[in-house]
Amino acid sequence: MAVAHRIYATALFDAAKDRNALAEVREEFASFVEALDSSSELRNLLLNPQVDARAKRTGLQAALAGANEVFRNFLLVCAQKGRLAEVEEFQREFERLVAREEKVIRVELTTAQELSDAEASDIIAQIEKVSGRRVEATRSVDPHLIGGMVLQAGSMRVDASVRGRLNKLREELVAR
Repeated sequence: MAVAHRIYATALFDAAKDRNALAEVREEFASFVEALDSSSELRNLLLNPQVDARAKRTGLQAALAGANEVFRNFLLVCAQKGRLAEVEEFQREFERLVAREEKVIRVELTTAQELSDAEASDIIAQIEKVSGRRVEATRSVDPHLIGGMVLQAGSMRVDASVRGRLNKLREELVAR
């Protein structure tokens, strides 16, 4: 993540928090990024460097007429500074800041076989107990793990899979 992404996201986060508008800004930001992903016309207007900055500003003002003032001003500043192409990175960093504020950990839980809801809930409850935070987990299945699981939370990765153990053993054997 670039320093600029952190700076812009933190500025938006602080302004939204000061105005008690974190939830509203978060929702509008997610909707805006989703609109960029789904509308090639909007994406071309806002992200094409050949489009005049005034046209971008006018397009943004029209698209965000009913939006939260803090969020609208944030995007207008991004447009003015030529940073609209980075809005998705800003949104990811903003989400990270909100999650930290709400004491939420987002975890990717990968298992060799599909877990029942009860099994997944037990694992999530254990993570919550250890971390003291609420956990939002996405689940996936990777049969190549053979058994066990892999937990990914941001840059932290815990590999408790059979494949991971076999790879570690192989590395130890080769190193000797």
